[in-house]
Amino acid sequence: MGRHGENIRRRKNDGRWEGRYKVYHEEKQEYVYRSVYGHTYAEVREKLTIKQLTTQKIIPGSSLNEMDSAALFSQAANEWLGLIREKCKYSTYIKYDTVYRTHLAGLLGDCPLSEISEIQLQAEISDNLSENLQKSIFCVANQILRYANIHYRVSVPTLTRMSVHSEKKLIETLSLAEQAKLFGCIYTNIDKYKIAISFSLCLGLRLGEICALKWSDIDFTNETITINHTVQRITTLGLTDETAKTNLLESAPKSGCSKRIIPVSGELLNMLDKLPPNDHPYIFGGEKPLEPRTMQYQFKRVLKEALISERNFHILRHTFATNCVEKGIDVKSLSEILGHSDVKITLNRYVHPTMDAKRLQLEQLIQFYSHLHEQAL
Repeated sequence: MGRHGENIRRRKNDGRWEGRYKVYHEEKQEYVYRSVYGHTYAEVREKLTIKQLTTQKIIPGSSLNEMDSAALFSQAANEWLGLIREKCKYSTYIKYDTVYRTHLAGLLGDCPLSEISEIQLQAEISDNLSENLQKSIFCVANQILRYANIHYRVSVPTLTRMSVHSEKKLIETLSLAEQAKLFGCIYTNIDKYKIAISFSLCLGLRLGEICALKWSDIDFTNETITINHTVQRITTLGLTDETAKTNLLESAPKSGCSKRIIPVSGELLNMLDKLPPNDHPYIFGGEKPLEPRTMQYQFKRVLKEALISERNFHILRHTFATNCVEKGIDVKSLSEILGHSDVKITLNRYVHPTMDAKRLQLEQLIQFYSHLHEQAL
């Protein structure tokens, strides 16, 4: 099914995703369509965004019609960010803008495009920054340079980040004993926050998805929940209210694949009967979505009440996925329930046995050995 307004669709003949964009044909003197392809919606959307950014015929304020190797990195960066703001989700624009202002503007902003070097950027990035943040810095820098190469007619090679060999972090989950204590606490003096925790632990919902959940998203007849929205607190300074630094933003989920329909048990749905009657649209928030920071705080309160050490709310999603794998659910189904864009994400992240699972397997082996010993007597 196509994505409305984005010219992205899934091809029936081979299952690939296709994105279409317009380019100006000089000989025909008219715009014609071109296509990009990929195995996931997210992959095609990224390719399409790059193509749309690099095939603009004229960009106001740019130097497309003349050689301008003396142009500053900051000029290209601001133009590129302007296009990102128009074409991408606002939260994506904020992420890129924050990375640029915090880590690139001071370092490369006053540098002529022709003098940007890989060594220069690598040398200035602090080793104290996380690997993911370092990747984001290089990603933003390279997207700005690709824009500059097209619209300023310069030839600046993309920057290659020095490879960092870091140990892969194991996914942290709640142990079986901790899960038992958590459920015991949930069913004692139950409230809306405990119900929200149950939904995350039983369905693998993200924090923003829980906070944005509406009554209209639930089909009580067919026992399903549709994930259509997410909510997050992001910077809005200078865009809506000059005095506001952050704002609660409701938007589409993390990616196209994050929009999904999840089957839900009647037992879980029955927990909603314990909520006070109201006519508000949001299940856990009321007239507005629930504030994610409030949900995080309440989760820590419940953990403390259950005598469990403090954790981040996202551990519920990890625990759900790990439980599903250990109970034998097929990875493709799990990937769709979690809203991953690629089943490889699910495989790489969650298909690792927990200590409880390893212990169970070894105990079964000991029982097997004991059976052999009994047969030998």
